[in-house]
Amino acid sequence: MGQVHKLRTSYPTPTFAHAVQTFLVAHTANGAWSSGSTVKYRQTLTALAGTPVSDNVAALDTGPGAAALARAYPAAFGTTVPATRVRHLSTLRSALAWWREPAGWIARDPTAGWVRPKVTVDTTPALTRDQVAALWRLDVGLRDKTLWRLLYETVARAEETLTLDVSDLGLASKRARVVFKRQDRVGVLADRRRHDAAPATRRPHPRPGVLADRKPTRAVATVDLCSVTGRARPSYRRAAEIFEYATHPLADPVDRARGFTLHQLRHVMLTHEAENGTNTASLLARSRHASVRCLERYARPGPEAVAAHAAAPAARRRTGQGR
Repeated sequence: MGQVHKLRTSYPTPTFAHAVQTFLVAHTANGAWSSGSTVKYRQTLTALAGTPVSDNVAALDTGPGAAALARAYPAAFGTTVPATRVRHLSTLRSALAWWREPAGWIARDPTAGWVRPKVTVDTTPALTRDQVAALWRLDVGLRDKTLWRLLYETVARAEETLTLDVSDLGLASKRARVVFKRQDRVGVLADRRRHDAAPATRRPHPRPGVLADRKPTRAVATVDLCSVTGRARPSYRRAAEIFEYATHPLADPVDRARGFTLHQLRHVMLTHEAENGTNTASLLARSRHASVRCLERYARPGPEAVAAHAAAPAARRRTGQGR
């Protein structure tokens, strides 16, 4: 009599690395994510792909597998700031949810019960108008001062500004075409979003708008290398270091552990515009923040501006009565 063999009704669960790749392809192919989002998701999940559960993603349903993931997560991201750890955790949980349904590779969430990192509210005060005025009087090079002025006046992100090429700059219109954060479409720097903007085209031989002081000592991507001078565009980290060092003398005398940050420089104009009475809709359009909640973290008028605003109605009433 012949033997009866049970037919395999499903494919074996993939490795962690294969599950990551399948998750990324599924969301990129259908246009659910932009290329920037794909990069962020890939960075997070790839950092965890070398965990002991990498042989079989189904091991996440077991105690040892969940414990291995719980050890791998702080090992990979434990030194990052809380906001970054929150982003990495959200990315991981998105992948786990997809692996449960529709993939069906795991049955439960191994991160259930994990404590969400507590993100502290940024209370760093904005630069005062006197500090901004002193900034332009610093004895620094024209390149650095031009970059700082551009960041301040345009409320642009430093990463966007540093990726600009000379061909992206419209000197006559005082505009520049940039790729928005988390978006692939191209818009106008320091202006309202243009939905009719055509994609910017890079020249075959790029000329970065901002260049480092010297030629690079290691290989640099062609898109970041000037074909004329041989120098590359500076990294955000280097630009931030230069700004912090140069502004050290302008910091609060009580706490001069460091100077100002490029992040402060981007948002100081928002605070000053809020003090001038600019409405929320205009501030959102100019800063290109995703929500009012993001905006309110930075546009915080100082005590003097609040007092002046409170006194203004009384002054108007007195003026009206005098007539």
